[in-house]
Amino acid sequence: MKRELLVNATSRETRVAIMEDGQLVELLIDRPDARRMVGDVYLGKVEAVLPGIQAAFVNIGTEKSAFLHAADVVVDDAPVGDDDDDEDESGADDQSAGSGGRRGRREVRPIQDLLKRGQDILVQITKEPISTKGPRVTAQVSLAGRFLVYMPFAAKVGVSRKIDERSERQRLRAMVGEMLPDNSGGVIVRTVSEDATKETFERELNTLMNNWKRIKRKTQFLRAPALVHRETNVTRGLVRDLFSAKVERVSVDSKQVYNEITEYLQGIAPELVERVKLYEENVPLFDKEEIETEIRDLFKRRCDLPSGGYIIIEQTEALVSIDVNSGRYTGKRDPEKTILKTNTEAAKEIARQLRLRDVGGIIVCDFIDMETQSNRDKVLHELRTHLGRDRARTKAFAVSDLGLVEMTRQRVRQSHYQSMTESCPTCSGSGRVFTPETIVRRTERAVRRMASEGRKESVVLRLHPEVALHVLEQEHDFVKRLEKLAGFPLELRDDPLLKPDEIKLVVRGAQRDVTQQYALA
Repeated sequence: MKRELLVNATSRETRVAIMEDGQLVELLIDRPDARRMVGDVYLGKVEAVLPGIQAAFVNIGTEKSAFLHAADVVVDDAPVGDDDDDEDESGADDQSAGSGGRRGRREVRPIQDLLKRGQDILVQITKEPISTKGPRVTAQVSLAGRFLVYMPFAAKVGVSRKIDERSERQRLRAMVGEMLPDNSGGVIVRTVSEDATKETFERELNTLMNNWKRIKRKTQFLRAPALVHRETNVTRGLVRDLFSAKVERVSVDSKQVYNEITEYLQGIAPELVERVKLYEENVPLFDKEEIETEIRDLFKRRCDLPSGGYIIIEQTEALVSIDVNSGRYTGKRDPEKTILKTNTEAAKEIARQLRLRDVGGIIVCDFIDMETQSNRDKVLHELRTHLGRDRARTKAFAVSDLGLVEMTRQRVRQSHYQSMTESCPTCSGSGRVFTPETIVRRTERAVRRMASEGRKESVVLRLHPEVALHVLEQEHDFVKRLEKLAGFPLELRDDPLLKPDEIKLVVRGAQRDVTQQYALA
């Protein structure tokens, strides 16, 4: 698989595109006013302890207090991570920094026995604020390097699941375990560590342990809430986590960012410096690579498939639904083969779109119904194969009898859809507005209410131009009929400043006009 990184940087925004085999699969956007927070370490103050949900809310200086579950609190007499399961690269990349990983099966003590209101506590952000929820934090801090993730409160050496060879896993675990001092915490060996030397591991482990000592010293001079440690920026983090011998090229269109990346690589992987290229052509980098249009169309509901089918992606508050359709692809003779081909293409595209849009949470995929179990298994295998390339943790369950696949994808921040768009002021995010016919009927009911109050003043009906045009063309006697029914004069006017489904009733008073507010149901 050919992998490339494209970096487009300006003073107000940095965009990083990850390409696989010439296709855009992931987009990262970093802005000064929306800085990424996952991995940041804060000294917080416990604001509330809630036994009913076994959690506490911690003030870390953000708009909303952070949520801390009892399972994420450090217990001094119960070191975590003492089982032998293999680990995720928790804290290791942009998708999972600071998550602490699976730290072993242990009994969770009641939150009221662990924390008290007003107590200072060191926490790390594992999930950024999303919608109405504040950030989620853990007290089980983890610090990521290029080859290792250091976990001060763990007690084992884990190896990334993405290193498949058993002998290599055992070699890495033994090598790192020997250099880890007693009672100094735990470590996860990262995927890019397969070719690393013992000296490299020792150097990075010492750096990470010194960083942890610095963080602890710093907390002694700060008053909560306060930022103690900031995770590296998106460009450096991506180079640290993804840039390996498997990446053929990194193209950067900013001289400043180019210098920053090459200087950083000189210290951690000098053999890769020559793969970083400064892009200086007049044509913008993303236009040259023909991905700017795809980014612009990122939030379209419909995504076409190579054979003529398509998928529809709908994001809701509770989950993301994805519907697969055969479209204009009808195959030749065997309908089951037609369905299998469409579903297989859809599985690949679904995995790509989830990464590209950075969609997380619960996802339901409605594949076209397949008659045989073997075909269902093929589609599920295709989906899981492509999900395996995702840096975020994913889990896909078996295809149901209805052709549905339920899956989850790790969500640590708002999706691109949530962060790059805002709710429509007209439809309030529903994507629909009431028809002119519906608005006219609502207007009629509002005037009836005014009449029931005994009003006799003249009233001006202000409607959106499209609704007013509907009245003039479809119900030309509307005003006269309503005047007769209400018993007072009416005047119809169009108002382009109104929303399509907004109504204003202006009462002509003796001294001044008054806009009357009525329930328009």
